[in-house]
Amino acid sequence: MAWLLAAAIPLGLLASTDTDRRIEDAAKASYNYRTVLEGKVDVSADNGVVTLTGKVADKDQKALAEDTVAGLPGVVSVANRIEIAPPAPEHSDAWIAFQIRALLLAKPHVSAPATTVRVVNGAVTLGGTAESDAQKELTELYARGVDGVTSVTNEIVVSASPQARETMGEDIDDVSITGQIKFALLSHGATSALRTRVTTESGVVTIAGEADSETEKSLVTEIARGIKGVKQVDNRMSVKP
Repeated sequence: MAWLLAAAIPLGLLASTDTDRRIEDAAKASYNYRTVLEGKVDVSADNGVVTLTGKVADKDQKALAEDTVAGLPGVVSVANRIEIAPPAPEHSDAWIAFQIRALLLAKPHVSAPATTVRVVNGAVTLGGTAESDAQKELTELYARGVDGVTSVTNEIVVSASPQARETMGEDIDDVSITGQIKFALLSHGATSALRTRVTTESGVVTIAGEADSETEKSLVTEIARGIKGVKQVDNRMSVKP
């Protein structure tokens, strides 16, 4: 009976269903969905059309969810139905803490999972672990750069234990790197993100498309290099004459 049922299902439908499951699994397993979005976004694929649902903290996370899944093989289009939770008031303690965590999630050489952030009346206290003094100082530097921070107390403990190194060295998959670069380019008004194509393989980023100037091309390269997990950037963009 099972054989008869299988024979009655068109091969194209089976292939499509298999592709849809791969899309869903790859999105949910990505660094962006697991760590940045904290599993708050659900992914459903039907014949390559991906529907995103759930609730996130702000429009940037909503955009990142779409940019990440759009780069997966087999995706035809994305219907972004994610809702945005009521935001914390700008420059409030909750807002400051969120901004710091978002920076640590995206920036290289620091670790959001290994860092605790507490904010009281704009005063930030950092805790957790770092694998080196440089890592500890860089985490503090990012925190101080957030608007509204009045002071930073750095209580991060430097630890060279295998557990600390494992946390710091969490691998970021290629699709998450590509998604974060696309989002960063879209967020930066000085770059032509819509004319830029980004692919990533084993942490090596290749950028193609057209730039308005050599300055813009260099800026795109620097933005890509600043994304966590990027090992190398090959910028092949052409410059308008």
